[in-house]
Amino acid sequence: MTVAALTDPALSPVAHGFFTRLGGVSTGAFASLNCSLSGKDDPDAVAENRARAAGWLGVGHAALVGLYQVHSADVAVLEEPWGIDARPRADAVVTRRRGLALGIVTADCAPVLFADAEAGVIGAAHAGWRGAFAGIIEATVAAMERLGAARGRIAASVGPCIRQPSYEVDEAFRAQFLAADPANARFFAPGARAGHVQFDLAGYCDDALAACGIARRGVVPADTLAEPGRFFSYRRATLAKEGPIGHQLSAIVLE
Repeated sequence: MTVAALTDPALSPVAHGFFTRLGGVSTGAFASLNCSLSGKDDPDAVAENRARAAGWLGVGHAALVGLYQVHSADVAVLEEPWGIDARPRADAVVTRRRGLALGIVTADCAPVLFADAEAGVIGAAHAGWRGAFAGIIEATVAAMERLGAARGRIAASVGPCIRQPSYEVDEAFRAQFLAADPANARFFAPGARAGHVQFDLAGYCDDALAACGIARRGVVPADTLAEPGRFFSYRRATLAKEGPIGHQLSAIVLE
C-alpha cells in the first residue's frame, strides 16, 4: 500500500499533503504511517514512514524537518535543516528556503499549512486548542510576514482534526473561551451529556485565519476521531484505553 495524503485546492500549486495513517511500515497500535518522532514506535519504522512521506512530496528524508511540539504559540524560523535532537520547542515553523518540507504531527489537533507562493514563504502550525487559544495561527502569519509574505496573498488550510460532533468538552473549557471573547460562543454546540458542550476546533482555527486577513483558505472535511481506518486519534485511543498511538504528518514544501 502506498502512502495516502489529502490536499486542499486553496494551497495549490504549492506541494503539500495531509497524510493519513495508511501506507507505512509500523505495526500494532502504530499501524501504519506513524510519523511521530517522540513516541514509543520503532525509530527505524518511523524513519521509513517519514521517508515515504517525504518522497511523496518530492524531497529526500533529510529535507523533511519537524519540531518538538509543546502546545505553545511559539514559531521557529527554518534557515538550515536541524537534526532530530536539535528540534526547537515550538508549534509552528516558517521558511523561505526551497526544497525543505515543513512537517508537523497531529492526532486530533489541527494541522494548519500556509503558503505565499509569490513571496516564496511557507509555514506549518500545530493548532491544538491550547495553541490555537494562545495565538499560534496569528503568530505564524506574523512570522511569515517578517520573511516577506503578505497576509493578503497567504493561502492556508486547516487539515484533518477532531471535529465538533466528536469533540466533547466541559463547561469550564467553554468558560475560558467566553472570558476571552463572548463571541466565541458560536464555536460551541449543545452536548449530549449534562454539563458538556461540543467544540468546533476547525471552525475556531478558520475564524482565526479570517481575522488575520487570510482570504484564500480551506478546511479539509475529515474527523480524526470518527475515522479510525484513516487517522490516528488521541481521544479515541484514550476513551478506549488503547495505550500509545501514532500521529499523522502534515507537510508543505516549496519545490
